[in-house]
Amino acid sequence: MTAATPVRSGPNARADARRNRALVLAAAQRAFVESGTEVSLAEIARRAGVGAGTVHRHFPSKNHLLEAVMQLRIDRLTALALGYRDAPGAGAAYFAFCAEVVTSTIGNGALCELFDNDGWPRDGLREAGERFHLALGQLLAAAQRQHAVRADLTVPDVLALFTGCVAIQRISTTQPGLARPAALVLEAMRATTPDRRVTKPRNPAAARDENVPHNVTALCPVCATPLRPTGTGRPARYCSPACRQKAHRRRHSVAAAGTAADAVVVATAAIADTGGMTAIATAATAAIADTGGTTAIAAAGATAIAVRAAAAPGHHTAN
Repeated sequence: MTAATPVRSGPNARADARRNRALVLAAAQRAFVESGTEVSLAEIARRAGVGAGTVHRHFPSKNHLLEAVMQLRIDRLTALALGYRDAPGAGAAYFAFCAEVVTSTIGNGALCELFDNDGWPRDGLREAGERFHLALGQLLAAAQRQHAVRADLTVPDVLALFTGCVAIQRISTTQPGLARPAALVLEAMRATTPDRRVTKPRNPAAARDENVPHNVTALCPVCATPLRPTGTGRPARYCSPACRQKAHRRRHSVAAAGTAADAVVVATAAIADTGGMTAIATAATAAIADTGGTTAIAAAGATAIAVRAAAAPGHHTAN
């Protein structure tokens, strides 16, 4: 008669259990990124170097494992936000955090589909989502106190922009780092400075060289040649037809360029003029599309990502 194998207990057993759980979580994160959510628990166990029974002991189903992976990810972003919150330059730290959220979430696109599925246990994410929500709000407030971020920006606004930027990132580049269109959308959150505001001149007539005082010589805006006074009609704006054509070509070139600054101004105005989270993301991304960016990014608001779930923790239906 052989003696039964003793069951391990005590601190060493608990340490082994924690180590195995960490191995399974790490393997699951890699597997979901590389193979999607259809990867089997057996494959995850193989990657972790543990038995299938060990995986089931910690995670009764794949849904439980998926939830644990998402909670781990949200907790990591929360810790990152808290670290940036206490940085000396909260404004720069805020935008660094936003870029990190967008670029790191793109690699976990396979997990985003979980938020459209009602069959998995979401309750475990509620507390993680609330912690993330709070940390993001504190970081945003710190940046606003330094006048680095728009004062009217709210946490739901930021989460909506994250959603749009992740969609932009997925279709814009395969290279590491923040894609230019996504960076332009994030720029829309910056506080507007006087030199970036578009204002009309106090005297439009003077801006057109009309009614110029008699003691001031008007100059051609192209070549700076003094303009000859005309006896009747409107004052001349250019010294010659050649300068007039050159000015026209310059205006046409600027209008066709669709510069990044134009995109930022349009996106900023769109945020101010729209109310809902989805409307904000759509308006900002559409602004980039209308100024020479990728047209497909206008669909950005449709993507569901982990941080969007954190925006409304406890909801059982994806918006």
